Amino acid sequence: MAPSGLKAVVGEKILNGVIKSVKKDGEWKVLIVDHMSMRILSSCCKMSDILAEGVTIVEDINKRREPISSLEAIYLISPVEKSVRALINDFKDAAFTYKAAHIFFTDTCPDGLFAEIGRSRVSKVVKTLKEINVAFLPYESQVFSLDDPNSLYSFYSSKPNEAKEKMIETLAEQIATLCDTLQEYPAIRYRKGPEENARLADEVYQRLTAHKADNPSMGEGPDKARSQLIIVDRGFDPISPILHELTFQAMAYDLLDIKQDIYTYQSSGIGNSNDREVLLDEDDELWVELRHMHIADVTKKVTELLRTFCQSKRMCTDNANLKDLSQMLKKMPQYQKELSMYSTHLHLAAACMNTFKASVDKLCEVEQDLAMGENEQGEPLKDAMKTIVRVLLDNDIKAFDKIRIILLFIFHKKKGVGEENLAKLIQHANILADSNIINNLQNLGCNIIAGGRNAGVTLPERKERTGSTYQLSRWVPIIKDVMETAIEDKLDRKQWPFISDPAPINTTQTAVSARFGHWHKNKSPTEYRSGPRLIIFVIGGLSHSEMRSAYEVTRATDGKWEVLIGSSHILTPTSFLNDLKSLDQVPNPDC
Repeated sequence: MAPSGLKAVVGEKILNGVIKSVKKDGEWKVLIVDHMSMRILSSCCKMSDILAEGVTIVEDINKRREPISSLEAIYLISPVEKSVRALINDFKDAAFTYKAAHIFFTDTCPDGLFAEIGRSRVSKVVKTLKEINVAFLPYESQVFSLDDPNSLYSFYSSKPNEAKEKMIETLAEQIATLCDTLQEYPAIRYRKGPEENARLADEVYQRLTAHKADNPSMGEGPDKARSQLIIVDRGFDPISPILHELTFQAMAYDLLDIKQDIYTYQSSGIGNSNDREVLLDEDDELWVELRHMHIADVTKKVTELLRTFCQSKRMCTDNANLKDLSQMLKKMPQYQKELSMYSTHLHLAAACMNTFKASVDKLCEVEQDLAMGENEQGEPLKDAMKTIVRVLLDNDIKAFDKIRIILLFIFHKKKGVGEENLAKLIQHANILADSNIINNLQNLGCNIIAGGRNAGVTLPERKERTGSTYQLSRWVPIIKDVMETAIEDKLDRKQWPFISDPAPINTTQTAVSARFGHWHKNKSPTEYRSGPRLIIFVIGGLSHSEMRSAYEVTRATDGKWEVLIGSSHILTPTSFLNDLKSLDQVPNPDC
């Protein structure tokens, strides 16, 4: 599947702006990357595309490399000390590692490091030196990550953090490179209250102004004046990252052991059963189609698609199930790729359902009732304590699942709970070892202890929603309310102030179609979007249900708007609780 959205824009920028820009017919080059640029590259470019443009090998700058003095090297690196030193070392000896250097920094190179390059022997062989302004990971077509999993600690640690100011500057520059890459110059807004929101918004504004000076066409185009960037903190919605979600992607990442988007399972394909590793990303069309569906619909959909596929290939199947699939694979090895894809998603859905039935289904109704403040009939909860004690006393339920229930109970109480009551809940649940997670949420501005340091802080009023939904999926992330209200231009200006007054907008004007320009084959993906964009940045991590909201809201506007959402990193409920647990601890310098 061809990359779309953010991935396509970044992929094109790297292929055209970096690799093709220094390509010469008949000349091969070496591509040198560091950790961050390798992550960016692998998220949006195929190795075959890079090799097709005259690159003979891709190497890690921090690993020992054989000199290839007959070839020129393209350095695609982040402007950090470690990478710049490694670059300088490649040319410090009389015999240079490469014939010449084309240097592309992911974002602005600090003056100090720039001067070091100027003083070194690299300066004699530099043929290109550019900043490409891509200091973020295009995680999905509408989701970005700044690849900083320590961000929650940096912002909300109980320990004094001298590096916080520097980190805010780095994040601001990364967000500015995102806007630059998308050719957007949005009005910047932030949630009023937490000082870090205003601080980061202000820093982004300074950086964007500098980018606009270098790139005056940023933000030009029909309806672009309506684009907005909204900065919000994780404490704004502490419920979405801890609920058990039953949509496919969120559920799989919560319940199964998926590491770096790789799902490992035992397949019984041709021959014996063996471990299969599958990357869950947008190259897998089936994953894109299924990831936001409710689990109850996923198996039905895969089975239906598999049956259609088999009929189209004149393959006979009555029950499209895993056993049938392994038989089909033996008979029809030429369809290995397609059948393996169906097999993967049937496996993934079955694994989710098995875990759900074993331990999660008894939690989901309690969680939804607490989060919504009412049962599925819409009646207010009478005795929430009675509901949760049953869960807390159950020894089969894991500690983190009990903590998720206690937190939802506290948020349901709105004014927090008394210290004695909290101590009793912790004792009943037998979670003393992890109980600091609950208290540490206060660092995010959440009201945990009645009369405590965040007394009076309440979660936002919710938008009324009608329409049928699954009983165990009634909760909607709060950020979805914000997205919809912002697009309607009805977001409260006192609660969500602008950093500077936005350009006057005629809100009656309709957005130009997002398909504008598609007929012209030479148009780049960057130019496809002529309508406005809403970009959301969440400080401290982003949950899968919030990612899903960006796609749902975009779809509801019929392509008039595109919503992008991102954060320092992507959260699962377990990683979020682990992040919270670390907030009152001294960081390990080796991590």
